[in-house]
Amino acid sequence: MSICWRIVVVPLLLICLLEVRNCAAQTNRAAEAVENHAAPAAEPHEITNSIDMRLVLIPAGEFMMGSGEPVEQILATFPNYERTPEFFNDEYPQHRVRITRPFYFGECEVTNAQFRKFVDATGFKTQAERQEVHRLGSGGWGFNQAEQKFEGRDRKYNWRNPGFTLQDDAPVVNVTWNDAIDFCRWLSDKEGKTYRLPTEAEWEYAARAGTTTRYWSGDDPNSLARIANTADASFFHAYPHYYPQEKTLAADDGQLFPAKVGSYPPNPFGLCDVHGNVWEWTNDWWAEDYYAHSPVDDPPGPPDGDKKVRRGGAWHSAPLFARISFRNYNKVESRYPNLGFRVVRNAQ
Repeated sequence: MSICWRIVVVPLLLICLLEVRNCAAQTNRAAEAVENHAAPAAEPHEITNSIDMRLVLIPAGEFMMGSGEPVEQILATFPNYERTPEFFNDEYPQHRVRITRPFYFGECEVTNAQFRKFVDATGFKTQAERQEVHRLGSGGWGFNQAEQKFEGRDRKYNWRNPGFTLQDDAPVVNVTWNDAIDFCRWLSDKEGKTYRLPTEAEWEYAARAGTTTRYWSGDDPNSLARIANTADASFFHAYPHYYPQEKTLAADDGQLFPAKVGSYPPNPFGLCDVHGNVWEWTNDWWAEDYYAHSPVDDPPGPPDGDKKVRRGGAWHSAPLFARISFRNYNKVESRYPNLGFRVVRNAQ
């Protein structure tokens, strides 16, 4: 009997040991699987890409888009502009918007130096540099300093010559919406990442950065003086026939034309120059009544149209037009010495 027990017991022990080993192996494989499918590491708050462009991570979130003040209050604050209430129709109704995915947004507008890297790498010619058959003719627009006015189209004007001295670190201008799209395609191919223009909702969400006032600096137009390059005393004294003094800020920042990007403090999300410096193209078509039926989640803008939205105001903009909720627009082939862009890069 003892021999029989030894014969029976040994196999049972072996079976138990094998089961323990199999269980341990399955546990190890499960642990490896969990490790391999663990949540990805958090995205860095700021990145610098291959053309020395800094981009800031904008978190997902929600906000109220459009103007939150009665139009009568806007007219009372800016009485010298001779605008009717209908002029502001496209800023209403204010409505809730949810940005469901984080994204990277250019800390600053695309600069001349960054745009030149695209041109040097591809031989690209902007629409202003090409011979075009168009009722407005070929070329771009420029600011004629002697006559204190914008003029064009003229073949002498393009992104290399907007009518004022070009600085590498200033925003590129005289680029069309189409030019901006071509830049984004090139950068996407170069880096294997998706670069694009922001939707209008992404732009306003990022520009507001959690604020609810006319400007991220507050409701007072004079607050723009410390955060933005807009029409102020320096612009008025140089070009008094362009704007009456009551439409310019009393402060003097010494800047007449586009300033070097990042010259002014960033908003709470870390973005510079969302007010002033240059208007910025967005991806959206413009429609006056779009806010009335905009979806809550990630509004893409109207499906079609004949003008694209531009936002933010420019170096010559009066405070009324530099408000965060103010909407402006141009045709996709428009090019001006006050119009540039900044880019979005999709987060992982």
